[in-house]
Amino acid sequence: MSLIKALGLSTAAAAALALAGCGSAPIPLAKNFELTSQHKVRSAGHWELLSRDVVAQTRATLGQVGYGQEAPLHVALPPNPSSFDLAFRDFLITEMVQGGAIVHQQPGSGLEVNYHTQLVRHNSERPHFIPGQFTIIAAGLIAAYGLRHEHIDAQLLGALGLTAAADFANSINSGGPTNTELVLTTTVTRGGQYIARKTDVYYLENADVPLFLRPLPLPPAYRPVPMKVVAQ
Repeated sequence: MSLIKALGLSTAAAAALALAGCGSAPIPLAKNFELTSQHKVRSAGHWELLSRDVVAQTRATLGQVGYGQEAPLHVALPPNPSSFDLAFRDFLITEMVQGGAIVHQQPGSGLEVNYHTQLVRHNSERPHFIPGQFTIIAAGLIAAYGLRHEHIDAQLLGALGLTAAADFANSINSGGPTNTELVLTTTVTRGGQYIARKTDVYYLENADVPLFLRPLPLPPAYRPVPMKVVAQ
């Protein structure tokens, strides 16, 4: 082992020991969450798929707490509904009726189904690349090659770059992550008590945000107020 290489290893080891000995920091260190995936809602057909998932899981939850197919349901419409709200209610009712549920047009003594949407806007940049199977496989091969030969050949690094490019192309087929997310919550209540509840998060295309915005309520109608003139 050459002197320069030995000095380099010693420096690296000393740095590692110094970092390991740091037991405090002025603020918490940043750490990424585990790799996850999130669906993106890009069409009215996707809204229908959301309704299917909501109905399936809601019915399963109701069955676990003792409410079978015979339990009457009413799907309420949110105030000042958006385009999504109007269509999503129709999708929910259609899925429930076709699944054999009893759905009432008017609220009554049965279970009340409500849903709520919240738009979340992030101002930070959204990275488009997520390492996937191609990069992971290539990285594993490179690591094995390096352990066996003590060097990583430049051609293998080039192969890793190509597989990373393949993963990038694969990940952006959905358009990539966006700055806007939809938080969709569906709740089933009876007599003021929560019976079932489901919350999911989806990506939205930034340009599609108006479809999920509720119109502002109309201002109260102007009513002239008669004024009485009093002589002084």
